Amino acid sequence: MDLKTLTEINAPSGHEQAIRRFLLDELKKLGFAPVLDRMGNVVVVKEGTGDAPRKRVMVSAHMDEVGLIVTSATEDGYLRIAAAGGIDPRVLVSKRVTVGDDKLPGVIGAVPIHLQSAAERKHVLSMDELLVDIGAKSKDEAECKAPMGTYISFDTPYVEYGDGFACGKAFDDRVGCLSLLRLLQEELPVDLVACFVSEEEVGCRGAKGAAFQQEPDVGIVLEGTTCNDLGDVPETAHVCEAGHGVAVSFMDGASIANRALFRKALDVAKQENIPHQVKHSVSGGNDGGAIQRAREGVPVVVLSVPCRYIHSPSSVVKLSDVESQFALVKALVKALVKAL
Repeated sequence: MDLKTLTEINAPSGHEQAIRRFLLDELKKLGFAPVLDRMGNVVVVKEGTGDAPRKRVMVSAHMDEVGLIVTSATEDGYLRIAAAGGIDPRVLVSKRVTVGDDKLPGVIGAVPIHLQSAAERKHVLSMDELLVDIGAKSKDEAECKAPMGTYISFDTPYVEYGDGFACGKAFDDRVGCLSLLRLLQEELPVDLVACFVSEEEVGCRGAKGAAFQQEPDVGIVLEGTTCNDLGDVPETAHVCEAGHGVAVSFMDGASIANRALFRKALDVAKQENIPHQVKHSVSGGNDGGAIQRAREGVPVVVLSVPCRYIHSPSSVVKLSDVESQFALVKALVKALVKAL
């Protein structure tokens, strides 16, 4: 399994069928019996090797990615769109996309700069002002090829470049999916509840149902998170830094890390010489919030891969950070055999 394969699968929030089918097939090849729940989550429970009673540790990575969805068509055959997940419209103009399951090619268009007034050039286009050009000649043709509700994905090939960097789409959260697939192949003392969850980008919906159903003792979320570590951004404003290792969150917009679990993650990383950093900013949100609130509550911690230009057609990660995420989740799960 490799990151290129995972990222190039199209699976916007609410339409995760392609990545779900892929993961089900891969898990079965590895000898597991994955379960598909009502929210479309793929769940594998792997019994641990330790003495009973064993801790039940839920490790979650979301399958979905940000994307677009067709809302209507114009009379001259262009598609109007809305965002499925948090996307900055400024990163969309002139980007290539694929429309629907047939991967119809398209381009996100706007009024060219030659025809804009000085005032218009200062105006940030909203999602309502962007259109997708699929080469249709009329509204009827556009609606036939891409009816309302059709999903649109970024058309971005995976590329490795520079000093160990990779560029592609959907690193949030195919990096976590890769780490979780690898974790399932390890011998662990605890019972591992591996959850590849749906619809994180539109409200952490899949993890909520999975955590309620599985009743874990501990929750660990594998995520991609924003960096803000380039250009003239002052160091104090960096969220985390690419190349400095996995980022451990003490708090974000959805959850507060369990203090003992947070300290345990940092101690294990230090003991095992795993590159790591503490996420500087209390920002964003992820499945940690949904898992933390399940039933009577679950202690959680979030381990993130720093990701530049997150939620855009071209995100960037340092591959060494992906490795450190896997190394830390493996070491941390093994360390949870004892009470926190």
